[in-house]
Amino acid sequence: MTSTLGSFVTYSLAAPPAVVFDAWVTPRLFATWWGGSDIQVPLESVSMEARPGGTWAATMILGDNVTEFHWRGEFIEVNRPTRLELTMTDEPGDERELLTVDLTAIDDGAGTEMHFSQTGGHLPPEGYEAAAGAWQIAFGALDTLVSK
Repeated sequence: MTSTLGSFVTYSLAAPPAVVFDAWVTPRLFATWWGGSDIQVPLESVSMEARPGGTWAATMILGDNVTEFHWRGEFIEVNRPTRLELTMTDEPGDERELLTVDLTAIDDGAGTEMHFSQTGGHLPPEGYEAAAGAWQIAFGALDTLVSK
């Protein structure tokens, strides 16, 4: 018997899929929403090679420069504007979480339904539950950005 540990979030955004997709892979946009509006992501810390096999990195700063997370990973699938798969970690070593983003046009193409998952089995169940809450906050910031 296998079970899939992970965070699974469905989120509706007030922008077309291409706009939402671009916010995931454009450093200037990514730095604006990644982590939510209360988190700092210095633009100079963000690098993205949005192609299969390309890498990405970003530094997330919590609080008054108290805690830093140095995220990095690889792009696995880049299919604009409908699908994105990338890996993510802030730990040394080769273990990675898999992020999957599926974007579907809604509201006659003016909006997007985003199906997101973070899987990999490197977190305990409560860790994935906390991650889902953090993603909801980030996706609120993403929606604010793309709906402008």
